[in-house]
Amino acid sequence: MGELLKRTPLFDLHADCGAKFAPFAGYEMPVQFPAGILKEHTQTRNAAGLFDVSHMGQVRIFGTGAAEWLESLVPGDIAGLGPGRMRYTQFTNEAGGILDDLMVTRFGDHLFLIVNAACKTADLDHMKAALPVGVTIEELDDRALIALQGPSASAVLARHSNDGVATMPFMSSTEIAVGGVECIVSRCGYTGEDGFEISTPVDHAIDLAEALLAEAEVGPIGLGARDSLRLEAGLCLYGQDIDATTTPVEADLVWSIGKRRRADGGFPGDTIIQGQIADGATRKRVGVRPTGRAPVRAHSEIIDAAGAGLGEITSGGFGPTVGGPVAMGYVARGSAVVDTPMQVMVRGKALPAKVAKLPFTPQRYYRG
Repeated sequence: MGELLKRTPLFDLHADCGAKFAPFAGYEMPVQFPAGILKEHTQTRNAAGLFDVSHMGQVRIFGTGAAEWLESLVPGDIAGLGPGRMRYTQFTNEAGGILDDLMVTRFGDHLFLIVNAACKTADLDHMKAALPVGVTIEELDDRALIALQGPSASAVLARHSNDGVATMPFMSSTEIAVGGVECIVSRCGYTGEDGFEISTPVDHAIDLAEALLAEAEVGPIGLGARDSLRLEAGLCLYGQDIDATTTPVEADLVWSIGKRRRADGGFPGDTIIQGQIADGATRKRVGVRPTGRAPVRAHSEIIDAAGAGLGEITSGGFGPTVGGPVAMGYVARGSAVVDTPMQVMVRGKALPAKVAKLPFTPQRYYRG
């Protein structure tokens, strides 16, 4: 028998909304709602979509020197974070590979981490194995996580919280009341659109989600549209586009490694990553635009005109906003230049494609 799937605090609400469910990272998650993936995608791009991301791990780290200690596990500049500011980074291994990617926020007396659902147990074990005296870790398993994404997200959330939400900087986080209950609100997301992630007590989650869904601009969004949105935005999915065999340099994530960390190192795999930053990696993550209408899927081989292997697709599908197939994958460094022609193998046929600039659609994060 298979492993019993977990359910998020919003499961019953999803069922009431007519969701179709599927296993994901050990959870029974909504893949789509009656409107369908295409309309859910467009709903988020044009107005606002509500996503359940409660399967993600939420962690607090307390103690003097917690930021400096976390830097021993990640290449991001955590010590340099100002109060209420957040940063994207990765746990790396000794080969420079990515064990997980995560978001880190600095609050007054602690760090707040969001980690991937499939990795959260391993992440906690990884941190605890290196935990110094005076630093403690607290897993927040009594909180749900709701993402409100899209150009109308700010106006909608402002109706349920205070006026300060509208002018929150991108990649910042604050503790404010939403619907009369204290929540952690972060201006970030996984769609390329403006939006927020709201960490709320479990017993408030359904009431909050129902209140947001009652707004005219908001619709429920499942994992299907979440995947097409993040792919158009050129965002990596852990386990597909990045993993323990992929370095941040190969994944085109050098922007997430601060200047001080690039120079000083002090994290697992630093020598390898520093060497790749200086000399270039042998392969690179790129956008791929197939010609025609046929979408390509993960693990499709990328070849040149002579049939020689160049790399592999890691994510692919139809981009509703783009109006055609889009994909990401890894190719040899010499073939990573935008507009480089290539072919992608789909059902035994070589389809023409080319390297495309990422993201496929403009990112519309709030810049003030």
